[in-house]
Amino acid sequence: QVQLVESGGGLVQAGGSLRLSCAASGRTVRRSSMGWFRQAPGKEREFVGGISFTGVKTHYGDSVKGRFSISKDNAKDTVYLQMNSLKPEDTAVYYCAAQRPGTIGPMSLDSEYDLWGQGTQVTVSS
Repeated sequence: QVQLVESGGGLVQAGGSLRLSCAASGRTVRRSSMGWFRQAPGKEREFVGGISFTGVKTHYGDSVKGRFSISKDNAKDTVYLQMNSLKPEDTAVYYCAAQRPGTIGPMSLDSEYDLWGQGTQVTVSS
């Protein structure tokens, strides 16, 4: 099975920015709707953002809307999450995920995703 590999996490100060990358293979990004989720200590996994396999639709969680932006590069088979104006509350492990190829399911539901990356840690200091 193809893999998703996240990178770009790290430690930043509040107000700073990071860009996460999710490198796929087998044309996964072209064929599959993609999502970003995060999980902080003591909290449930939370939807961050998603993009349809067509690239036509994007969707964001309320807590990050206006600060985060998802994009993709089909040629590189890579999805990005640009995170600006970071807050300590954004501290979490961030996961990239792919839906079944050729489908556009509800992007905010983690049950719609069949393939997951290993996660990358983002820590925002106050």
